[in-house]
Amino acid sequence: MIKWRGIGFRLHPLFMLVMIASIATGRFTELFTLFVIVIWHELGHLIAALHFGWTIREVKLLPFGGVLEVEESGSLPPKEEAWVAVAGPAQNVLLAGIAYALGHFGWIDKGWSDDFVRANALIGLFNLLPILPLDGGRMLLAWISLRLPYHRTLLWSAKISLLFSCLIVAASLYPLLHGGLLQLNLMAVGLFLVASNWTYMRNVPFVFLRFLVHRSERAEKIIDRGKLSLPIVIAEDRPLSYILGLLRKEQYHLVYVMKRGKIANVVPEKTIIDGFLGGLTSGNADLDVFM
Repeated sequence: MIKWRGIGFRLHPLFMLVMIASIATGRFTELFTLFVIVIWHELGHLIAALHFGWTIREVKLLPFGGVLEVEESGSLPPKEEAWVAVAGPAQNVLLAGIAYALGHFGWIDKGWSDDFVRANALIGLFNLLPILPLDGGRMLLAWISLRLPYHRTLLWSAKISLLFSCLIVAASLYPLLHGGLLQLNLMAVGLFLVASNWTYMRNVPFVFLRFLVHRSERAEKIIDRGKLSLPIVIAEDRPLSYILGLLRKEQYHLVYVMKRGKIANVVPEKTIIDGFLGGLTSGNADLDVFM
């Protein structure tokens, strides 16, 4: 792993396999081109994230992009998440545009220019698929979080990502039905995404718990802006976990507890969260309800 200004840069094992395969087949030029495109793509994410003041722990490089490990994960504004996500494919558009212009005016080999444009288009478009941890998946997550409670957002984004990951695996097998060859590279990427999103779906409770832990800090910023609260009206016999499942990422909530059709109490969301987290530390709360 290489470190720069406290940020670690690491090659994912899948990228290492691609490198070994490229070296074994003597495709050094293609490997170097892929490495340059992926680094440039990920620098777009990194610069955008640093612009918004995110704390980046690590950058993992994959053959089709990368993943930023962020300290504030779960508490970031959806608009910032969307801008950081789109910054990667935007770099592919920039690189493709420069290569096309240089090839068009004869300043570099036209054949190499066309290949470079195609490679950027492939990586950029692939990253726009609605699959986590791809950029399209991040944008989908941000979009859903503006419309649904955050726990349901995590579940839906995981399910959609898993569905499209399975479709990639199916696409790699499709040529076999017509006497063609198995798309081995596509299958490897698809299986990686299936495994990644299956694990992510199983870890949704812990991702949501992290969201709750950082919720108070995020809520204070929302209150400082003078945002109107979004009420949650709930019967008094509902458990804390049910109420937490209704929290929206970009809203601050006041919980109206109803008893026999009348307001029995008005509770700030922080009291609900602190009560649940306190129950976890004492062993009286069940995290499995968020599965």
